[in-house]
Amino acid sequence: MSLRKRLILDANILIRGILGVRVPDILERYSNRASFYTASVCFSDPEKYLPAILQKQGHIDPGQAFNALNLLRQIVQPLSKQVYCHYEIEAKQRIQQQDIDDWPVIALALTLDCPIWTEDKDFFGTGVATWRTRNVEIYLSE
Repeated sequence: MSLRKRLILDANILIRGILGVRVPDILERYSNRASFYTASVCFSDPEKYLPAILQKQGHIDPGQAFNALNLLRQIVQPLSKQVYCHYEIEAKQRIQQQDIDDWPVIALALTLDCPIWTEDKDFFGTGVATWRTRNVEIYLSE
């Protein structure tokens, strides 16, 4: 019996999980053999940016999008700062040249010793493995 894969999702993947097709498909197909996590603060981005994104796209029902966000919370477990706070300083040092606001994702990856699924290039070069949507299934199916 193999161990479950663990993966940290960045906020941009959460948004794609609500508005996209590929991310929800991957999450659904691998949820029985992988555990998906995010820093609880990452759920703030979809809540904050969804209304503007939906208005710009003009064809998605806001209620439907927020229902998708709630379903996403059942697959992706948000973890509080208490879980990863002991890596705050190190995480900030690793990401300070890119976007220091992303430190919780780095800290959580360090805490759980697992990679990050992101489309944000700011994570590259931080010493934490990253996967993009186009190839994350390589990691998940190993």
